[in-house]
Amino acid sequence: MSEVLPAPSEFPAPVTSSPDLLVIAGEHSGDEHAAQLVRDLLQQRPELQVACLGGPQLHAAGAQLLYDMTEVSIVGFVEVAKHYGFFRALFERTLDWIERYQPKHICFVDYPGFNLRLAQELKKRALSKKGGGTIGLSYYIGPQIWAWKAKRRFKMAGLLDRLGVIFPFEVDCYQDTALPVEFVGHPFVCADHQLPFRYDPKGAVLLLPGSRVAAVSRIFPVLLEAFRLAKVRQPELKACVLYPSERIRGVLLRILGEFPELQSAVVLKANSSEPQVARAVLMSSGTMSLAVALAGIPGAIVYRLNSLSYWIGRFVVRVESIGISNLLLKKQLHPEFIQAAAQPKVLAAALLRACDSDAAIAASRGADEIRALLNPGSATRAADWLASEL
Repeated sequence: MSEVLPAPSEFPAPVTSSPDLLVIAGEHSGDEHAAQLVRDLLQQRPELQVACLGGPQLHAAGAQLLYDMTEVSIVGFVEVAKHYGFFRALFERTLDWIERYQPKHICFVDYPGFNLRLAQELKKRALSKKGGGTIGLSYYIGPQIWAWKAKRRFKMAGLLDRLGVIFPFEVDCYQDTALPVEFVGHPFVCADHQLPFRYDPKGAVLLLPGSRVAAVSRIFPVLLEAFRLAKVRQPELKACVLYPSERIRGVLLRILGEFPELQSAVVLKANSSEPQVARAVLMSSGTMSLAVALAGIPGAIVYRLNSLSYWIGRFVVRVESIGISNLLLKKQLHPEFIQAAAQPKVLAAALLRACDSDAAIAASRGADEIRALLNPGSATRAADWLASEL
């Protein structure tokens, strides 16, 4: 399925002539994490004027939304290349806005392909402090240099003023640089965060195909077929699919229409503040997989990329697992089925195993271990970290 990205138009002027903070978060997960950061920050400093390139959650947290980046979230080498002209136009508009309105500080959130290039250009134009200008640059949720492109750490040290990381092992990754790095805790275990899921042995099966159109188009049919096969063995099974936007809902409805026998057993629900109860899960890798792990829900991770993107990725990504919970625990809390390994019959068997009580016990223990690893001991540590520069 070919995506049509909404064309970037001129960004609106800031509420004040020079905002205290500009936040740039490029995906649904970045929007969520940045929203919690801004919410905590504004509780401490309600006088701050915050603008953002992000999404609806950042806007709801109190930031002026200049452009909805969650509407243009894609992944993969090939997919990004297809839309080079669009992202180039978005990049130039962002730079022009920063140069015109001169925010006092910028906080980049994840999204390294866009954000690090932007930091480089800000230095080149003498806008950032590292380039002799006045704009401070902080980075929250740094790129996964422990997985690929490890040499980026030296580039980051030359561009950024500070980095806040969400996994404790990441601090050591930058020890051979002059970049100040602080573990500020993961947003899922910090502040007053409520997980979007809760384990219940009588709950539904969660099907979580992701938040990007291309990924959902590849993964959701496989999840539905696996669920259909599992339901033959256990007819009482029901499924729930959470979606982050109306755009993704449209994709889900189209694919679900190809499985008429599942119409009464599969429910689509928008993400909400109320936790979704679940007994097991089949999910894409990504932020939500960690939330599922912290909720103690057993299941499996499924991922499929464009074949060329996957082939390229095999040569540049250097991790044993794609699930962050599996990486943290150094074991397969959620078994992973990637590319050709993601076959419906195999996934159906994994789903049925996840519905067993022994799987639930193991998932609960894993949740406790992960929570202990990610808790920094302060409910608002990320906000404290950023507030010290404003």
